[in-house]
Amino acid sequence: MSETSSNMISFAGHMATSNPFKTLYADGMGLVEETASYLDGPGRIASKDLTRLASILYAAESMRLTTRLMQLASWLLLQRAVNNGEMSRDQVMSEKNKVRIDSFTIDANAPGWDDLPEQFRDLVARSLRLQARVALLDREIYRPEVMPAFADNENSVKAQLSLLQTAFGHH
Repeated sequence: MSETSSNMISFAGHMATSNPFKTLYADGMGLVEETASYLDGPGRIASKDLTRLASILYAAESMRLTTRLMQLASWLLLQRAVNNGEMSRDQVMSEKNKVRIDSFTIDANAPGWDDLPEQFRDLVARSLRLQARVALLDREIYRPEVMPAFADNENSVKAQLSLLQTAFGHH
């Protein structure tokens, strides 16, 4: 690593300890609680009135939603632990490899999708937006090699501006 690049400020790393991370953490954990409450209450009741096809889709998507949120909550908890000094970055990297945050999608065109309760579809959509936010931050913090390589001083300002735009420009 050149001296220039070692002196660069990691804006993404700063992002993880900032108020926007605290907001992301609160949003994520709030969505986990809201989803659990919905699935145990109104969702359980609403699912009894679904067609057979929609009922099967609801069961499958509920499992995917729960899994997605648990993976995202795990990532958020790991990041909070490293931010609070409870775990080293190496410990988090080891544990983080067990967490899947990039692999969840939905097919809103699937037969029966439009028959699912609107509140359930909203929770799924919100979980996917949360996943996108977490995945972006994860790439910035833990996979900086996906950022283009910049030649010493020639493009160091451009590199920093790119990091700023990525960390703070996409919500």
